[in-house]
Amino acid sequence: MKLLFLGSGSAFTVGSNNFQSNMLLITEEDKKLLIDCGSDIRFSLHEVGLSYANITDIYISHLHSDHVGGLEYIGLASKFDPRCQKPNLYLSKDIASEIWDRTLAGGMRFVEGDLKTLNSFFEIYPIKPNGYFIWENLQFNLVKVLHVNSNYCLMPTYGLFFEVNQTRIFITSDTQFCLDILKPYYQEADLIFQDCETSKFPTPVHAHYEELVTLPKDIKQKMWLYGYQPGQLPAAETDGFCGFVKRGQIFEL
Repeated sequence: MKLLFLGSGSAFTVGSNNFQSNMLLITEEDKKLLIDCGSDIRFSLHEVGLSYANITDIYISHLHSDHVGGLEYIGLASKFDPRCQKPNLYLSKDIASEIWDRTLAGGMRFVEGDLKTLNSFFEIYPIKPNGYFIWENLQFNLVKVLHVNSNYCLMPTYGLFFEVNQTRIFITSDTQFCLDILKPYYQEADLIFQDCETSKFPTPVHAHYEELVTLPKDIKQKMWLYGYQPGQLPAAETDGFCGFVKRGQIFEL
């Protein structure tokens, strides 16, 4: 099994040098799980010789466009292609209850003179709080992370923790630097893929490199960084990390 990064950049990464941080988990039988489906998914899939027709299973971590903005393309293109069945969509119940009205209905509700719903385009697998889903005999545990807190409500956002061939893997998705929440997963994981902002103007909703560099050595030495901004990157290996993930990089699991 392998993990392919279709892109490794931030939400507003521009140009062909990188794409948004969406990933493909690919089995030896060539089954594919798309981990997040951002607005540039058409281009990032095309870059590796794939299209909507190759996507049968999708996990969504939260409702920002770099993670969900490509679902309209996948859903509509699959529906009107007789070769395709409805893709399976795995997401937390609180995201499932909002994704249609807040993200997809504007462009997908009125089709062929009829009113559609989310189930018209996808087979929905809502996951209960602190739950998991099974894909290709692997258990994917949802990890609730702290991404956007408006002081009125917390935006539902979930990373993934799973095990492949006795290797425990933690993908943070978008998250603030919150060691009190993530430390148990950092310690348990053998391989970590960490959201990492590198901007000169830090935002309050992503873990910044200057924060992550303060992590203990034993955590950094198993951590790859992704979700960064264009431009010159810090010397991650020198600072004890595995490095920055590059677009198209493949990890054999």
